[in-house]
Amino acid sequence: MHATFYIRPIHREDDTVVAAIIRSVMPEFGACGEGFAINDPEVDFMHRAYSAPRCAYFVVEVDGVVQGGGGVAPLAGGDEDVCELRKMYFLPALRGLGAGAALMEHCLDAARLQGFQRCYLETLRGMDAAMRLYERVGFQRIDAAMGDTGHHGCDVFYLLDL
Repeated sequence: MHATFYIRPIHREDDTVVAAIIRSVMPEFGACGEGFAINDPEVDFMHRAYSAPRCAYFVVEVDGVVQGGGGVAPLAGGDEDVCELRKMYFLPALRGLGAGAALMEHCLDAARLQGFQRCYLETLRGMDAAMRLYERVGFQRIDAAMGDTGHHGCDVFYLLDL
């Protein structure tokens, strides 16, 4: 039997565990060092960062323990109608349970409610399961980065019409 997961908005007290998840998952895929989200200043203060206008961040719990999260925010340096799917990372125990698709739907619904018309994301080669999920949801691969995320370490880019 699979564990049941629960998705909810991030709380301030989740900041430490969410930062730890991001810092443990990204190196699994070689996403550490300059140009990756692991070094973004917001990693330690996700609740505050996603309390900004037109932002939302959700965590995924199993048995009351946060095991992943993801959010949306306006695309830095992008058009006003474009958001970015950001910092969606899961601990290994949460993967394969359908939590990714459920969390993504929460994020995309939040983006639509904020008036966004397109959602951008960037990732990197090797994150194959994540890319399969993006494509199942309808994200289309695009040739180049959009906006100014500062994540020059990413090498795969997607866009979805909301």
